[in-house]
Amino acid sequence: MNANRSRRSIGRRTLEHGTLVSVMLGLALSAACQSQRQAVATHEDQLAAAGFVVRPANTPERQAMLKRLPPNHFVQRTHGDTVHYVYADPLVCNCLYVGSQQAYNQFKRDQQQRKLADEQLMTAQEYSDPAWNWGAWGPWGAGEGFPYGPGGW
Repeated sequence: MNANRSRRSIGRRTLEHGTLVSVMLGLALSAACQSQRQAVATHEDQLAAAGFVVRPANTPERQAMLKRLPPNHFVQRTHGDTVHYVYADPLVCNCLYVGSQQAYNQFKRDQQQRKLADEQLMTAQEYSDPAWNWGAWGPWGAGEGFPYGPGGW
C-alpha cells in the first residue's frame, strides 16, 4: 500500500512539474511574441515617420497577396521609372507599408542616426560606471600583458 501511495505521489509531482514547465514555457513564448510585436510596431512607427503609407489587407484578395510577400522585409517594386518599397506586416497591422525611394532613403537615414545615438549612449554608459575598478585588470597597454590589435583582446 505504501508503494502505491509513493507511486501516486511521484506521479503527481511529475505531473505538477510538467504543468509548471508548460506554464513557464507558455509565458516565455508569450513574452517573446509580445517583444516581437513591440519591435515590429516600433519599426512601423519609424516607417510612417519616414513617409510610408499604410495599406490595410482588408479584402480577401489583399490578404492573399499579403501572405505571398516575405513578412517584415522590404520588397522593391519598379514600374517604369518609379521605384516603390513595400513592407509587409501580417503580424501587427495585417497591412502593407508602401513608400517611395525618398521615403525609403529617409527611413535608412533615420535608422543610421538612431544607431549612432545608441552607440554613443552605450559608450557613455560603458565608461561612466563609478563602481568599475580598472586597476583590477592589471596594467594597460602594449607590452604590459594586454597586447592590442589582432590576437589581443
